Amino acid sequence: MVEVVSSEERVLISPTHRLDVIGFFCPVPVAEAKKALSNMVAGQVLEVLADDPETIHDMPLLTARGKHQILSVEEHAGELRFLIEVMK
Repeated sequence: MVEVVSSEERVLISPTHRLDVIGFFCPVPVAEAKKALSNMVAGQVLEVLADDPETIHDMPLLTARGKHQILSVEEHAGELRFLIEVMK
């Protein structure tokens, strides 16, 4: 289970890459995140912005398969912000 924090509890981690998939629905957010993560190196952090509610379930599945780590998940006004660290 992924813990979602509010934007007031924002985690102070600077992403190295950003992926905005606002307005797209499954499978686009996960497919684009997978593609972005595959082009990154260990230690880099991907920020994913999404508004598809299914991403709250799909991103943890993606990161578990890809050996990446979700550092934080924030929700504000129906939009989700994931910070994912590459762990290759």
